[in-house]
Formats: sequence, C-alpha cells, structure tokens
Amino acid sequence: MKKKLFAMALILALIFAAVGCSNGTGANSDGNEGSEGNKGDKYQVYLITMDQMDQHWVTVDEGAKKAADELGNVDYKWLAPDVKDDAKQIESINNAIAGGAQAILLAANGPDAVTAALKEAENEGIKIVYVDSPADFPAAQTLATDNEAAGKTAGEEMLKALEDKGITSGKIGVVSVNASTDSTVQREKGFRSAFEGTDFEVLETQYGDGDAAKSKDIAANYITEGVVGIFGGNEGSTVGTGNAIKEAGGEVIGVGFDKSDTILQLIEEGYLLATMAQNPDVMGYEGMKTAVSVLEGNSVDKDYVDTGVSVINKDALK
Repeated sequence: MKKKLFAMALILALIFAAVGCSNGTGANSDGNEGSEGNKGDKYQVYLITMDQMDQHWVTVDEGAKKAADELGNVDYKWLAPDVKDDAKQIESINNAIAGGAQAILLAANGPDAVTAALKEAENEGIKIVYVDSPADFPAAQTLATDNEAAGKTAGEEMLKALEDKGITSGKIGVVSVNASTDSTVQREKGFRSAFEGTDFEVLETQYGDGDAAKSKDIAANYITEGVVGIFGGNEGSTVGTGNAIKEAGGEVIGVGFDKSDTILQLIEEGYLLATMAQNPDVMGYEGMKTAVSVLEGNSVDKDYVDTGVSVINKDALK
C-alpha cells in the first residue's frame, strides 16, 4: 500500500512540474520571473515637457511616438503641465514614477527645481534622457539645439536687417520665458553676444512665461520705449512679439525662436524678420531611440547631441 501511495505522489509531482515549465512561471535564484516570462513585456517610457501649449512640444511628442511605433516594444505616454510651472512639472515626474516608468524623456522647466524628483526616479532605476532643455542632474544623454550658437545667429540676422535700414544704434528688447530655463538662457546669451562692440543697447530681459498674451504686452511696452528691435526667446515669446509689432504698424525688427503656423504667418506678412527653427521631431525621435537602447543595456556614444537649427525668413517661405 505504501509503495502505491509513493508512486502516485511521484506521478503527481512530475505532472505539476511539467505544467509549471510549460507555463513559463519558473523563477530564478533571486525570486524574480525568468527571462521567458518577460518576453512579451514593453518598456514604459514617458515624455514630460514644459507644457502642452506650444506646437514645439506637440512635434517632440510626434517624433517620440513615431520612434515608439517603429520599435514596437514601447508603451509610450506624454505627460505635461498645462502651463510652465515647476511644481506642476514635478507632479508630472512623480506621476510617471508612480505609473511604472522605466525611462523619462524630459524637457526641464528649470535646472534645479526638479532635482529631488529626478533623484527619486534614479533611485527607482529610471533612466533619464533630456530633450530640448536639461536639468542640473546626470542623464544618459541630452538632445538639444546648440542654443547659444543659434541665439547668436538670431542676433546677427537682426543686426544685418537694422544696418540694411541704415540703423546703426538704438535700443533692443528681449522677451523670454524665465530666468532659469537653460535653453532660453543660452539663446539670450548668444543673442546679446552678436551686439557686442556695436552702438546698440540690449535692454534688460523681460519674462512672459512663454505665454503669447503676456509676451505681447511686454513687447508692446518695449515698442512704447522706442526700441528698434525685439528678440523672442521661444514660441510664445515670438508670437507675442510678432503680434505686438503687427499692432504697432510693423516698423520694429522682430526675430524669434521656434516654428509654428502663427510664426510662419507673421513672417509671411512681414511682421517678423525671421525665426530660428529647431528640430523638435528629431529630439523626440532620437530621444526615444536612446532611451530604449539604454534600457536594453547598451552604452551611449555621446552625452550631447546637437539636433540642429535653421533660419526661416520670408525668402525661405517662397
């Protein structure tokens, strides 16, 4: 009898072992599922931008989504505040962590405000890739415009246009987002450098949070002061600047940053001289490729990738 019971127990043990193997539920030595159980998993990757207002960020999202679709192994989400706000961007990062993010593509609103949230993400093993604007925290890679060089090009475009009109001195206004966003700070630095050694006075920068309506009011005040030129540091700043110049009759030279339908129309109508067009689709697309490559255990060749910029003026629109 004992022999029969022992034989039955042995048969049942073999059956359960076979079922367990066929279901792929075996665990490795650390108690986690083995590689067979992870084959169907997708990487959780989040894009977190400064806001959802600008067409620039919509294009970054499009680039990231295109890469995710091509890769086929990514569960991709875009999170962003409704306005540029440090606290709201921190909330987005925290939501990504809680949502199981394995990598975050981040356009940081400021260099320091998000540090604690990024430290928490790092502690969770989340990989960080910067697109457009980095924070002062280590990341796998930064993909962005060479903003200082592009800002200098914007200044040179304005200077040439002023000289072509016979204007060799005067005041110039600068409308930007805030005093901390790395990308726009570098653009302003480059823009100002173009006027070094000239008789032009570049006034103290005024900030409109990237909001077109606020930026328009700032630009209108500059025009009242009698400026000969205004530089807009991002999409909202540029739209506001162009609209203020349009409302004032179009005598002031306006140069800006980013590309949107409104900006292109203002250039076509002659109220903006030119804009520095970035490649946000490249930032999103290549940023996603970098994030997945790092998650797969690959090393990154470059810490920084210049995604390029081009000058768009009326001639370029013909």
